[in-house]
Amino acid sequence: MASSLPSDDADDAGRLPPPRPWPGHGDLGRDLDRMDDQHSPLLGRHRSRAGGPPGVVDETQATGSLWYMTMLTIGVAGLQIAWSVELSNGSPYLLSLGLSKSLMALVWLAGPLTGTIVVPYVGILSDNCRLPWGRRRPFMVAGSVATVAGLLFLAWVKEIVGGVLALLGADPASRGVEVAVIVAAVAGIYLLDVAINTVQAAIRAFIVDCAPAHQQELANAMASRLTGVGNIVGFVAGYANLPAHLWFFGDTQFKVLCAIACIALTLTIALSASAVHESDPRAGESPATRTPGVVVFFFRIFQSIKRLPPRTKRVCEVQFCAWIGFFPLLFYTSSYIGEIYVQPFLRRDPHMAPAELDALYEEATRMGTFALLINAIVSLSTNLFLPIFIAPTSAHPQVAAGPRSGRLDALKANDGNDVSYLDRLKIPGFTLKRAWLASLFLYAAAMFCAPFVGSVEAATALIGVTGVTWAMALWAPWAIIGTEIRRRDAAERARRLRVRGPHPDSSLDPASSRRVVGPADDGTGASSEVDQAGVILGIHNMAIAVPQILATVGSSAVFKIWQKPRGTPGDRSFATVMALGGACVLGASYFASKINDDGPEESVEEAA
Repeated sequence: MASSLPSDDADDAGRLPPPRPWPGHGDLGRDLDRMDDQHSPLLGRHRSRAGGPPGVVDETQATGSLWYMTMLTIGVAGLQIAWSVELSNGSPYLLSLGLSKSLMALVWLAGPLTGTIVVPYVGILSDNCRLPWGRRRPFMVAGSVATVAGLLFLAWVKEIVGGVLALLGADPASRGVEVAVIVAAVAGIYLLDVAINTVQAAIRAFIVDCAPAHQQELANAMASRLTGVGNIVGFVAGYANLPAHLWFFGDTQFKVLCAIACIALTLTIALSASAVHESDPRAGESPATRTPGVVVFFFRIFQSIKRLPPRTKRVCEVQFCAWIGFFPLLFYTSSYIGEIYVQPFLRRDPHMAPAELDALYEEATRMGTFALLINAIVSLSTNLFLPIFIAPTSAHPQVAAGPRSGRLDALKANDGNDVSYLDRLKIPGFTLKRAWLASLFLYAAAMFCAPFVGSVEAATALIGVTGVTWAMALWAPWAIIGTEIRRRDAAERARRLRVRGPHPDSSLDPASSRRVVGPADDGTGASSEVDQAGVILGIHNMAIAVPQILATVGSSAVFKIWQKPRGTPGDRSFATVMALGGACVLGASYFASKINDDGPEESVEEAA
């Protein structure tokens, strides 16, 4: 519970030093931490009075330590391990069950289809959640339980379905049982994607809600780093002969991988949910609205799209174009590398025996997997080191209107002695938006080179270079949107308190900031509703998922025209898809160039 701040001449001897500066945590925020924060025992967070009238603590803008940011975002790592198991091993596993390749595309539409519907719907549900445990954590935990159940069911579907049907008298080796297993596995994939998207929606909204505006870049950079760690762990686990060492988890590679993913997801979500506190959404909050039906849900989504904040709308435009281009990287990289690898062998012997051809393509798949590992390493390295050089665009929140703010601003402007070595490495003008824009150009250039590359080494280098773009895609858009949401919420809180007047012993409850209170609002509740983080992030996820559906259809058309039969030399269809993806990302760079670095900021003085 927040307490009132001491007066200017209070004794500061008991204060702990501010958190150690970290890439993305600028001088302004650090100086405010040192001079104007009160230490909180919660994971090293420092409470700031920025955000409202004097004497009122805004805990939603409290600066979090590195440990706090790690606990806030660590669930992303466990989720990525679970997702990587499905994406990297799902296709071979389904093929081993007897699913035909022609039906595989329908199966992998599960991700974008569920992402288009589930994420925004979960966003609405969590925005309206009034459980005392918080808005997002119930969905994180429930989604994780469902994901664990889905992974275990998928790994053991043959034994589960076969055993149940055997009890009913069916022959386990019959065609009917095989079809039943395939149907159950496909249904399991769709249900698993629903569960995974539920966790993703809750985690991303959790990060936006619990990280202050001036640390959104840092929080999302940390999430992107942990995503890279999850990818690398997944790839390394895939290389090892897991059943030989972890036989007690299962007798196949897929069973052991699913068990590892379940453990990783459970541990990381448990750590995050127990270590990071959400405010009680029942405090200072209007009653929850009724859960909308399907028609009302889509109507609300389209209404929300029309009133998206300007930078968020531009980010969604970038994402819509970019994810058409990212789709080939995610799903066709191994095939693209393999296509190049097999060409010399097919030219020497275009009439290989089926067994030789299978062995050749198996080796080609390993080459493609190695390229993905290089991509993951480059992505993680980018997320670790690039923030050091990026100039922060979000300082400690400026919406406070207390009498001490003038003194603090003067001190911050004149104090240049406490600049860390890492702060000196920041490149003036090299903002997060500009780094994102440069990475999009880099991706487009690499993909335009794809049809002209003839060696595995060069193709692997191209895929590795795109790791820079992938790192920015997991960081920049989320940080830009999160910052805009938190700035808006902070301005609304300050505006509301200015209308109602301060209470010396009260704090700014995060849950009390969900209504827009304009100058004409008298505090009686006659105000207009605004979209909350869950809805906005859900719309952003739609801008990611819908283009993947379009890319699936477009890729199928390209393959229909240019693909040659398996084992035929000269097939460059995957390279063609890669190049077309580069053109879409080049279009995305146009929209990215239109994003304002700082965004339309509105001070409390202007808003009131």
